[in-house]
Amino acid sequence: MAAQILDGKATAATIKGELAERVAALKERGLTPGLATVLVGDDPASHSYVGGKHRDCEEVGIASIRVELPETVTQEELEAELDQLNNDPACTGYIVQLPLPKHIDTHRILEKISPEKDADGLHPTNLGRLVLNVGDELNSPLPCTPNGVIELVERHGISWKGKKVAVLGRGITVGRPLGLLLTRKEVNATATLVHTGTEDVSAALREADVIVAAVGVPHAVKADQVKDGAILLDVGVSRVEDAETGKKKLTGDVSPEAVAKASWYSPNPGGVGPMTRAMLLVNVVETAERMADAA
Repeated sequence: MAAQILDGKATAATIKGELAERVAALKERGLTPGLATVLVGDDPASHSYVGGKHRDCEEVGIASIRVELPETVTQEELEAELDQLNNDPACTGYIVQLPLPKHIDTHRILEKISPEKDADGLHPTNLGRLVLNVGDELNSPLPCTPNGVIELVERHGISWKGKKVAVLGRGITVGRPLGLLLTRKEVNATATLVHTGTEDVSAALREADVIVAAVGVPHAVKADQVKDGAILLDVGVSRVEDAETGKKKLTGDVSPEAVAKASWYSPNPGGVGPMTRAMLLVNVVETAERMADAA
C-alpha cells in the first residue's frame, strides 16, 4: 500500500485558522500581535522567504513590521535596529533573516534578540530553557521546524509515545532541538541523533519507527535503510538540476524507493516547510497572549 501523506499544507492552514481566532480575541483585549522581519541586503531567496512571512501574517491578522537594511550596514547599526524592536510594544516577535553579510557577527546578532521576542525559538536562552525543562509547561518560544515536526504527526492522530525516532542530522535548526522536544515527557519518544560520527548509519535508521531526515543531501535515505511501515519525515532540502529541463528543482533527503516502504510520509516540499511557517506565527501569538495576561 502507498504511504499515507502527512499533509503540511492542510495542517498549517488549519493552524492558521485557529490562530486567526486567537488574534481576534487578543485585539478585543487591546493587543494586536506584530511580527517584524529584519532583512539585510538584496538576496532574492531571502526576500521571497520574508515576503511569505508577511503574507502569512495578513492571513491571520498579525501586524507586519519590515526592517530592510543595505548590505553595507555596520554591526553597530544593525544592533541598534534590534534594540528598537526589543523595546517596541507593537512587535511581539521578530526574526533576523539569515545569512547575514560576512562582516557581521551573526552569533552576536542572534543573541541580541530579546528571548521573549525570539520568533524562531533558537535564542540560546530559549534553547537552554528547553534543555532544563523536561516535564513542566514551557512558557518560551519553541524552535519552529522541530515543533512543526511534532505537531504535524500528532495532528494526523499518531502518538509519538514509545516510538524509536532516528533524527538524521544534528544541525541547530532541526536535529539538536528536535531531540530535546521528542524526549519531553508529554511527547515521550526515544530519540537518536544520527550523524557523521555514527558508526553504522544504516543500522540506526533501520531500527527506527520514525525517521526525520534533515541533512540536505538529495535522497540520502535509501530503501534498504528503512523498515517496512516506518514513518518518514523529509525535512532537508537541496536544489538539483533536472536532467530533462536543465532547471533546478527542490529535492528532499528521502528517496522515492524508501517512501514506497513507509506507512506515513511527509513530502518535501509540502510537508514540514508549511508547518515551520505556521509555528513561527504560533510563537508570535503565544508571546502576545503572555503579554496580555501579564498586563
